[in-house]
Amino acid sequence: MHIKQQIDELEGQAYSELAAAGTFAQLEEWRIRYLGKKSRLTEILRGLAALSIEERKEAGAVSNALKLKLEAAIKQKEESRREIELLSSASRDAIDISLPGRPFVRGRLHPVAQAMNEISDIFTAMGFQVMDGPEVEWDYYNFDMLNMPKEHPARAATDTFWLDAPPNDKGWRMLLRTHTSPMQVRTMEHTKPPIRIVVPGIVHRYEATDATHLSMFSQVEGLAVDEGISMADLKGTLHEFARRFFGPDRRVRFRCDFFPYVEPGAEMAVECAVCRGDGCRLCGGNGWIEVLGSGMVHPSVLEGVGIDSKKYSGFAFGMGIERIPLLKYGVEDIRLFYGSDLRFLRQF
Repeated sequence: MHIKQQIDELEGQAYSELAAAGTFAQLEEWRIRYLGKKSRLTEILRGLAALSIEERKEAGAVSNALKLKLEAAIKQKEESRREIELLSSASRDAIDISLPGRPFVRGRLHPVAQAMNEISDIFTAMGFQVMDGPEVEWDYYNFDMLNMPKEHPARAATDTFWLDAPPNDKGWRMLLRTHTSPMQVRTMEHTKPPIRIVVPGIVHRYEATDATHLSMFSQVEGLAVDEGISMADLKGTLHEFARRFFGPDRRVRFRCDFFPYVEPGAEMAVECAVCRGDGCRLCGGNGWIEVLGSGMVHPSVLEGVGIDSKKYSGFAFGMGIERIPLLKYGVEDIRLFYGSDLRFLRQF
């Protein structure tokens, strides 16, 4: 068969198969079959050597023209295929503007963080300044300067998380603070009265967890030092706090208690939000839950930081923040605050 005839038949067959190719994989197979190094067109061109010079020129021109036409044809086919797939994809991903919008999930503060902010705002409105301090503390500030003797049970390894680090040149040892009271001492060391501060933060105590206790929890400590401060100022401040946070209908109770760094000392309890004083599992059956410990700053603590205890007096208090929303909302287990259950956390 004459080579030009073979080229004409090849052209017809190539266009027919190209028209039938519907995917990119089929187009690639077609390209290899008709334009690749081992294509049928290449095989025909190899037979040009047996032709005369005039026939070879004519057949070569026809072959090259066909190659250019086939390359243009497959390029056009590929562009057409891309456009079809793009339109199909756009159709699949189209937005139906008649449908209701998808709501965005809004982030919010953890209920403990909300309580911490609300407590800080209440005391700020009463003239207190919010302070912050180190979570890793020296026993000198955590115990010694707070009138806690060396043999105090809180210093035991069964009560406090001690760090495996050598003492400093003063013999102080490092620990995870058991309260935020060390910042009271640090403030009094460098600030002259009058002083009014609250110190929120994370604290650690080596104890078993239950419905009302955690080994890591948040606290707010408060301190006021000035001339003429009395126990009446302490009770009035804390009663006003309870009224603003829990509401005027919740009863508050003060009872005598002992804390090494205050004298006299008192605990403040709030009426249980679950049973309203009748007794339940949360309050241990007595109708009240202790919220904080407080008292008048011990004179030896004031003298230890260079404040004249004959001229100045002060009061201090400390509360566990987790217990505050627990009491306010009637939550029966404090561990729920750290359980990462969004069904619970989204309620606040």
